[in-house]
Amino acid sequence: MDARPPVATAEEWQRERDELLTAEKGATRTLDALAARRRRLPMVAFDNDRYVFSTSTGSCTLLDLFGECEQLVVYQFMDVGPDGFCPGCTHFTNNIANLGAFEEVGVGWPNVSDMPIGQIDAYKSRMGWTVPFVSSRDTTFAEDCGAGGAFMLSVFLRDGEDVYRTYATTARGVDRLLFVNDILDLTPFGRQEDWEGSPPGRPQRPTYG
Repeated sequence: MDARPPVATAEEWQRERDELLTAEKGATRTLDALAARRRRLPMVAFDNDRYVFSTSTGSCTLLDLFGECEQLVVYQFMDVGPDGFCPGCTHFTNNIANLGAFEEVGVGWPNVSDMPIGQIDAYKSRMGWTVPFVSSRDTTFAEDCGAGGAFMLSVFLRDGEDVYRTYATTARGVDRLLFVNDILDLTPFGRQEDWEGSPPGRPQRPTYG
């Protein structure tokens, strides 16, 4: 079976592209409206003194993770044991880039994991990552965030010495943030994963397979 899209005339292609663009613009407006709602969410206090994270150079608190920033985005990297690493979290971390652009607008970013800091540092070195990583092992941080052993992205805001949580998402809410996935979604073969609604014959493989 031919996996390629059917060939159309320029006029036919433009007509279908224009129809899709109308739907895309509708989705964009919906996402803009959701972002506006997101900015209006209330916040909940998070006990800064409750957690002591391990780093490559010592320990730190949740407040310390902000550095000079007022806002903080935390990606919680799954701990799947001493002999394995979550492929989805690895893919996500491979997509993290240009953290300096966040810092310019007062947003800090660390990855946090229940993995021991030694395991984290070894994997960082192996992958060539420079993104900040800390260990939340022996704390209740993941549990208190509601991660439940899974991956999660949380957003925090500080007010002086007080820390508040303003947003959290997991599963497909995190998936939509990845640069590589967003670009692949524009291509005719997509992400080439078996859950996608692709036409018959398109190349597909197990997700994270």
